[in-house]
Amino acid sequence: MNMMEARTLCVEPVGSVKEGFFRRRIARPIVDLLRQGVTPEKMALSLALGAALGVFPVMGTTTALCALVAFAWRLNLPAVQIVNYLVYPLQIALLIPFFRAGEKMFGAPHLPLSVTQILAMVHASFWVATRFLWTTTWHAIAVWCLVAPIFVGLAYVILVPLLRRVVRMTSKVGATD
Repeated sequence: MNMMEARTLCVEPVGSVKEGFFRRRIARPIVDLLRQGVTPEKMALSLALGAALGVFPVMGTTTALCALVAFAWRLNLPAVQIVNYLVYPLQIALLIPFFRAGEKMFGAPHLPLSVTQILAMVHASFWVATRFLWTTTWHAIAVWCLVAPIFVGLAYVILVPLLRRVVRMTSKVGATD
């Protein structure tokens, strides 16, 4: 028996089906929170805000921003942060589109930057990058402020019925056990 087989025997019960990443790390924790009494409405708002705040166009601020909003609105902090971390690649991918939209909205000159250059600037010196990108970042934040409420509203309207259905399904499963 090799180490992987031994690890599998210790971690997974015999005869169980191995769960995928999404089910194990996202779906199951959300279902567990719903079973513990978190309302579908609070969970939907937590997930929607976590996604919207997770793409806020200022690198290095989303974790604190998500925590602040979760505490202020009494939302589920783990759900908000899980979604925040999951959308991190999307935050990076949306930096340039937010910058470009901000340039168009404010009639600002085009700043020829790529995501790679921005990340290198931030890693080299956060404060130098902040000073250099100050105006562009504020323009991007203004665009985000226009887009985020629409996204949160749509996500909330979609997630509430889905999460209510999950609650009904899990309560039926729990009643038959």
